[in-house]
Amino acid sequence: MNAKELIESFVQIVPTVRKPVGHITFKQKIFWTLTMLISYFVMTNVPILGLAEGGNDAFGQFRGILAGQQGSIFQLGIMPIVTASIVLQIITGTGLMPLDMNDPRDQNIYQGIRRVLIVVMVLVNAIPLIFGGGFLPASSSVASAIGIPVIALKFLMLAQVAFGGMMIFYMDEVVSKWGIGSGLGLFIIAGISQRFIGGVVTQLLPGWWSIITGQVSLSFSFSTLELLLIEPGFIIPLITTIGIFALVVAAESTKVQIPIKKATTGQSSTYDVKLIYASVLPIILVRAIQANIQFIGQGIDSALGARMPVWLGQYGAQGQVTGGLFYFLTPIFRPEDWMWFLGTTAAEPWMIIVRLLVDFTFMTLGGAVFAVFWVRTTNKDAEAIAKQLKVQDMQIPGFRNSSQIMENVLDRYIPYVTIIGGGLIGALGVTASMLGTIGMVSGTGLLLAVSITVKIYEEIKEELYKSQFGSQYGFNK
Repeated sequence: MNAKELIESFVQIVPTVRKPVGHITFKQKIFWTLTMLISYFVMTNVPILGLAEGGNDAFGQFRGILAGQQGSIFQLGIMPIVTASIVLQIITGTGLMPLDMNDPRDQNIYQGIRRVLIVVMVLVNAIPLIFGGGFLPASSSVASAIGIPVIALKFLMLAQVAFGGMMIFYMDEVVSKWGIGSGLGLFIIAGISQRFIGGVVTQLLPGWWSIITGQVSLSFSFSTLELLLIEPGFIIPLITTIGIFALVVAAESTKVQIPIKKATTGQSSTYDVKLIYASVLPIILVRAIQANIQFIGQGIDSALGARMPVWLGQYGAQGQVTGGLFYFLTPIFRPEDWMWFLGTTAAEPWMIIVRLLVDFTFMTLGGAVFAVFWVRTTNKDAEAIAKQLKVQDMQIPGFRNSSQIMENVLDRYIPYVTIIGGGLIGALGVTASMLGTIGMVSGTGLLLAVSITVKIYEEIKEELYKSQFGSQYGFNK
């Protein structure tokens, strides 16, 4: 038995959601998508049995992107899935595990390894939350009531969190294989939409109503400037929110159109290389790395307390980092994090500037690198697209009918657009977070939600077109 056969047999221990056999109607896809969405909302409101009051949220400001809920069995959200994807993309993207993503067998191995890694990451994330620090404290009164020691209650809590972590993974698979879009995107939209709507109802409308009715008097002062610039729902956050919607729509419509035609019939078409060619998943991966870094920092602080070296990290109330290395590695989430001239932060200006530069560098370079990895592992690179077009009997007008020729032409655009798009969406995410948005939604989170929503909308349009004209063009066969 060679190495691949050994890996194949090992990864089968984690079951998967089977792919549908034959065509799935649009109504069926909508049914499964809505069912998983409703299930997500229900499960985020199911509390962990045995959890005591209090405890710090290990993921804090990353909650919107990670699509989980503190204190629920969906405590981990999509963190294990995203972390497993990061590890696997680094391994395959750097050539440490050579897999041909055009080979169905290697694709199955890739997905199998991913499932095993997700199980590992569920435990890696859940165990420190329950057995270390004050993230998910166990209730001694509950342990006494059901007649078990506290340590046994902690293992029961671990089982619940692990169950939730695996359940959200299988819900993602159901949406990806039986529904519309991806479960990860759907759950991110769900979590951010809740916060966004809450911000509109509790901040935007009451805030502007108080100004219109004269309950808040505007005068030339720092307090008024602070109100208008950074308070959720007022001038800058409102402009930023509108701007994000406009920029995402513009970016999604910006593309390079490469002309192609059917070799046999001459029917013309185009292959579109969009500016956001690698989707927004690379930015989710980058933010997940930052979330893991902060999780590690809080874990070290909980373990060492006052013995933690000052240079490594300084933590205040509710696990908020105020200095040290982990401070500079913390992303900018809102205007208050950097507007020292308004007195919204006690950090020194030089510390804020360094933190901003680190965040910009992390997001732009990380977005570009993960965009390249994503394109390679999802068969979106020039070589894979050229082979797909060749199978479809397509060619580029004016060039010899050869997959190698098509690959050379596509290679003029895809790598550069991938890197530029990945870096650009990362820079936009940081800028949006700096300026603030409506509600308790980070700029990056809102940017991701809008972009994912646009893609789901386009997929729904495509599905509706197929359901209407599918039999005529052979889509439903």
